[in-house]
Amino acid sequence: MIEKKMKVKLSEGLEFGPATMFVQVASKYKSRIYVLMDNKRVNAKSIMGMMTLGMVEGEEVTITADGEDETEAVAEIEKFLSE
Repeated sequence: MIEKKMKVKLSEGLEFGPATMFVQVASKYKSRIYVLMDNKRVNAKSIMGMMTLGMVEGEEVTITADGEDETEAVAEIEKFLSE
């Protein structure tokens, strides 16, 4: 299992469009992926879950991934949140 803290650098945060793309990125991987923010733990592959977080630019989140492709999953998610 990998756990990594990262900052959201998307200027619009994770509104519906970016949240949809985030879920698509996470869904490419077999690993179980979760986002932790403000004592909430949400499945990164769930659009409804991701929308409940209300992530904004500058927010710090923790991504956890557990599975055969966990390293690649966390790396791509970090890249997505940094662009």
